[in-house]
Amino acid sequence: MTDVANTRAKRLLEILDLEKIEQNLYLGSNETSTPLRLFGGQVLSQAAMAAYRTVEGVHLHSLHGYFIRAGTTTRPVLYEVERIRDGRSFTTRRVVAIQNGEAIFNLDASFQVAEPGFDHAHPMPNVPLPEELEDDVEVAHALMDKSPHLSPMAKIERPFEMRSVFRLGSDAWLQDRFHSPSWIRFRESVDDADQALARCLLAYASDMSLVSTGALPHQSEVPREDLQMASLDHALWIHRDVPLDQWLLFHKRTSTAQGSRGMVHADFHAENGQLIASVTQEGLLRVKAP
Repeated sequence: MTDVANTRAKRLLEILDLEKIEQNLYLGSNETSTPLRLFGGQVLSQAAMAAYRTVEGVHLHSLHGYFIRAGTTTRPVLYEVERIRDGRSFTTRRVVAIQNGEAIFNLDASFQVAEPGFDHAHPMPNVPLPEELEDDVEVAHALMDKSPHLSPMAKIERPFEMRSVFRLGSDAWLQDRFHSPSWIRFRESVDDADQALARCLLAYASDMSLVSTGALPHQSEVPREDLQMASLDHALWIHRDVPLDQWLLFHKRTSTAQGSRGMVHADFHAENGQLIASVTQEGLLRVKAP
């Protein structure tokens, strides 16, 4: 683990410790102060944590959000929570993320008490284990400028370590395809008993590389740098406790694209194959004007 990667993971834990301004109002700082567009996963995870601050005895099982405006890293984000319903089994919260007096993101989140019930799930895809794969950032640095399809983002250290099943720059990676499985692991230790934190960190990870997956069937048609991409709406369902102390298989796949929008679905599987969570996102997938 590099010092930069370690710092990124620690920083993410820091910014999820939101500052309480008033009842139902929380302030979140950003991963960096360098002027950049806010990463959607950061806003998603902080909004989920703001909702968590207003509930007791329940855990997040689903969230649905819309990315309304691009946020900026130069200003903190205000999270306003609306307490929609407190039921015996389910609790509902609505969160609006605000910058410069304008909503940049809104979230509906549902929490549930622990209950027994039926238990079944699709099996995990048959893919190589993380020990058999290479770290994406190390591969990206080794490639240098040898792969024109490689995004500059591939060299950036993230709070999560990533190991792609299709090695970056390989012939298989360059092929037009509909799926992109990779293993991810948070770079800091998180107690599995702290499910509020684990589930919010999973929400952060659930927005990583989703939109770009929608462009994979068209890699041979349009270079990545000629695409404008952004998350539009996002849904996450958490089926079981999140074991964030281990590798998770993040299996992304695209089902359709049209009208400058792409649809992507993903599953998170634990190392033992258990299905942990499911994700669906529609993103802007537009070819830039010449």
